[in-house]
Amino acid sequence: MTRAFEIFVASRYLKAKHRQAVISLVTAVSVLGVAAGVMALVIALAINNGFRTSLQNSLLGATPHVVLLEKEPSTGISGWRDLTKKLASLPGVRETSPALYGKVLASGPGQSAEATLKGMRLDSPEFLAHIRAGKVGDLSDVRGMMGIVLGAQLARRIGMRPGDVVRILSPQGEMTPFAMRPAEFRFRVAALFESGFYDLDNQFAFTTVANAQRVFSTPDVVNAIELKLYDVEQAPEIAKAAEALAGSGLGATHWMEQNRQLLNALKMERAVSLITISLIQLVAALNILSALFMSVMEKRRDIAVLISMGARRAQIARIFVTQGLMIAAAGLFIGLIGGYALSYLAGHYHWISLDEEIYSLSYVPFEPRLLDALWISATALAVAFLATLYPARAATTVTPVETLRYE
Repeated sequence: MTRAFEIFVASRYLKAKHRQAVISLVTAVSVLGVAAGVMALVIALAINNGFRTSLQNSLLGATPHVVLLEKEPSTGISGWRDLTKKLASLPGVRETSPALYGKVLASGPGQSAEATLKGMRLDSPEFLAHIRAGKVGDLSDVRGMMGIVLGAQLARRIGMRPGDVVRILSPQGEMTPFAMRPAEFRFRVAALFESGFYDLDNQFAFTTVANAQRVFSTPDVVNAIELKLYDVEQAPEIAKAAEALAGSGLGATHWMEQNRQLLNALKMERAVSLITISLIQLVAALNILSALFMSVMEKRRDIAVLISMGARRAQIARIFVTQGLMIAAAGLFIGLIGGYALSYLAGHYHWISLDEEIYSLSYVPFEPRLLDALWISATALAVAFLATLYPARAATTVTPVETLRYE
């Protein structure tokens, strides 16, 4: 009953016409201030979440989570078959596969471009999920020659489509009396690969390990063993375990190390956004304080009457606290609806385009999460509550006798 009385009076004060129009204006500005701060915070977090998720989906779907490499590059990893089986037994490892990387020159009818040729297993579901044209099949013999899968951007640069023949020049060719002569190989383009991550799609070409060994003129060795994990967040721990199992000659790195600069940039962007947008919430809180303080000054006579009729001073304080929280709740509701609606529409329809060569993504990804709404709401209401304490305390200092005598 007591709480209902306070809520009833607070809502009447909000709905009532004020003798001073400036009070209504400040109240409206307070609502809009809270709404703007909440909306900006929702959108900023949605962008930050979107970039991180896009990084994981695009990059980790097409690249390993942990890579085992030679600490000092030499002749390659010779006992890779047995080591691959041992690494597969580590807890948390979902898949292991050998890989052989190397720089090559890919030449098509349009132009030539530097590329990274990677020999690897090509039957992984995650790899096949990124095939956008053509069919992988058996790349050891596609229409009488070795097959290759080109990154979509790389294929676009050199003018290749599935079924075309691309020339691959390897610097590890044959030695002549004058110098090393690059070796040339003809590959049939079996398919195009598109991860959504520009650097990968623009640089990589894929074939089997055996084909890569032939191109790079190496014996039965690889220069990397790649691990896919059930939980990508366990990559640092599993990398240490893999390194200990492999021995002193090999070292392990993981996706967090390889993308440390990008991940740190996302963390910094999130922190700066939170700090900057919190200033909007602070201004909104000051507006709430001003609106309530002016309301207390206007309602001094009403407060005196309520106290004379038996209302306790704690109840009077709670009336204005409730009024301030109602203002914050109205702004919070508008901000959440607006923020989540704009984030959904911007993410779904790709409103903001990006230069893929700079940002590795073609548009700004938005990923609004409902969990963020909980702590955003709690923070906004807590700041608003603090802003109501001083005006509420001022309302309790009203003296009924003097107020009713002179007003």
